[in-house]
Amino acid sequence: MNKKTIPLLLFTFLFLSCSTQRVIVQKNESLSEDLKNISIESLKTNLTAIASDEMEGRDTGSEGQKKAGRYIIDFYKKHGVGFPKGATNYYQNIPATYLNANYNENLKDSENIWAFIEGSEKPEEIVVISAHYDHVGIKNGKIYNGADDDGSGTVAIMEIAAAFQKAKEDGHGPKRSILILHMTGEEHGLHGSRYYSENPLFPLANTVADVNIDMIGRRDDFHKENNNYVYLIGSDYLSTDLHTVCEEVNKKYNFLTIDYKYNDKSDPNHFYYRSDHYNFAKNGIPVVFIFNGTHADYHQPSDKVGKIEFDALTQRAKYAFAIAWEIANRKDKLVVDKTDGK
Repeated sequence: MNKKTIPLLLFTFLFLSCSTQRVIVQKNESLSEDLKNISIESLKTNLTAIASDEMEGRDTGSEGQKKAGRYIIDFYKKHGVGFPKGATNYYQNIPATYLNANYNENLKDSENIWAFIEGSEKPEEIVVISAHYDHVGIKNGKIYNGADDDGSGTVAIMEIAAAFQKAKEDGHGPKRSILILHMTGEEHGLHGSRYYSENPLFPLANTVADVNIDMIGRRDDFHKENNNYVYLIGSDYLSTDLHTVCEEVNKKYNFLTIDYKYNDKSDPNHFYYRSDHYNFAKNGIPVVFIFNGTHADYHQPSDKVGKIEFDALTQRAKYAFAIAWEIANRKDKLVVDKTDGK
């Protein structure tokens, strides 16, 4: 997660509907089976690699980040998850001039990584699932592995992509298309998601929602006794439909306790502005930010794989998958019926 507090900006969005359909989420037996494809063992294997010293802290544009990117792409190839139609490979290249335009941090050329599962009935409608795969690199000779931030989100969306692909191969894939986005430059100012929002592969008007995952492998001081929780941020800012989906899916499958502590825009942490979903939200696209809160190892070299609670990571990844599944398979597109002022 980006440490910089993004300036508060006011955006006005058009009301697309004065009324919102009732959202009914049915418990789906095929989804129950698909949830079993979110594997704790695979999450452990992938995070051990992504947050290893070999990746050198995955600083934006660094060779360590590029190694992590190649690992991610190899995973997608192994699981039959291709790159999007209209792209020539798994990379959205971003030049250093763009990355350094705001803060001039001497970043090198970098890349977003994308993968794609085409929808069966409404392939032109896109559900984005995102996480950033960069971290802050090496400082004073110490490697900042970023296991939770955001190695946890990175491996979660890898696993989610593979689960959607498996469902498609089994004959019940998503009706809408799934675009998996691994963002670069988040730690330096949400650059990768901003670049995608300004240079979208698919029209933003066709983008139904962004399910963004940033730090889901730990617990914070507010939940010392129990890791069976998750923070949701932004789900009710633009779409009553999206918020209802998040609530109803959780009730149907009994995933987690939802904590809305950081959903208040007056909260001084301003988390809503500090991860990649924000660059979708500011364009009027409904977003939900899935988050475990911060801890003593946040942006420290001690954010290591050994401290990850993989039971919590797995359950939160399953919840994110179920939210995206419902958005992708519901009859009607999510209705935008609010401004981001709620």
